Amino acid sequence: MQFSFHDRTIRVNIPDRAALEQALNARLEARQGFALATVNLDHLVKMRASPDFARVYAGQDYVVADGRPIVALSRLARRPVDLLPGSDLVVPLCRMAAAAGVPVALVGSTEVALADARKVLCAQVSGLEVTLCIAPSAPFDPDGPEAEDILLRLESDGIGLCLLALGAPRQEALALRGRDLAPGVGFASIGAGLDFLGRHQRRAPRWMRRVGLEWLWRALSSPRRLIPRYAACAAILPREVVRARRLR
Repeated sequence: MQFSFHDRTIRVNIPDRAALEQALNARLEARQGFALATVNLDHLVKMRASPDFARVYAGQDYVVADGRPIVALSRLARRPVDLLPGSDLVVPLCRMAAAAGVPVALVGSTEVALADARKVLCAQVSGLEVTLCIAPSAPFDPDGPEAEDILLRLESDGIGLCLLALGAPRQEALALRGRDLAPGVGFASIGAGLDFLGRHQRRAPRWMRRVGLEWLWRALSSPRRLIPRYAACAAILPREVVRARRLR
């Protein structure tokens, strides 16, 4: 499945969990860095409005589908991919890192949220080493000197996997910059995944996620912020449906 914005092509190039594990295990074991992004409709809206964000996304090594609309579009295009939400990938990614024997860093959110997420992860994943937790200042600039210091520290500390919880587009931009400044680090942009782990944000109940109603849960939890976002997402769907049909 692919999308095009501002002469940039963004490909969902990891179709399922097995392909993701194969790709990332190879990178982690070889101590080769990567940038993993989880695309959803909100990201498509941002890419449509921002040529720079489209450039950043096109530079990611791996992209998975984070959202049922992306999965539905892929099936319409007859290039099906599985649903792989960033929040659901946190623990599996840490298990891969533990198996490869590489240290993990958590970057983003708040110091308290990162500390709580670290406790949960270390309790769930045997042998996991979370050696670095960094909550950047706000507002965070992924192109600024603080970002450079963080990336250089990740590289010098031998971090193998860095989970980025900075929100789009900051986390993806930092991951792309990290491919130059911290080439040995694997970056995974997972949004609110760490906040969910430490219960600093409440995720939708499992039954709502199973029937595709997580968006409704989130909209009702923060209507002023999220209802306009989801309206913008709905507005781009007709055009993306036409594009998907053309990809057949």
